[in-house]
Amino acid sequence: MPWREIWESHGGRIAGVAFGLILGIIYLISGFWDMLFFALVVFIGYTLGGRKDAQAPLLPWRELLEQLSGRWRPFK
Repeated sequence: MPWREIWESHGGRIAGVAFGLILGIIYLISGFWDMLFFALVVFIGYTLGGRKDAQAPLLPWRELLEQLSGRWRPFK
């Protein structure tokens, strides 16, 4: 599988993980808790990259607010 096809189909995930790795290495130096934070940063990068590959909105705030405003009305 040529690199161009891999980049076209998984470019967002690759960029997200690379960005997470770069940021995570900064925090990885001093210990266990930083390593857990490193894993969290890589996971967030992978998730956002996967959303980009799927052409989904990166942060679906509008849909979340529409769902909450329809169900939750404290003063009717």
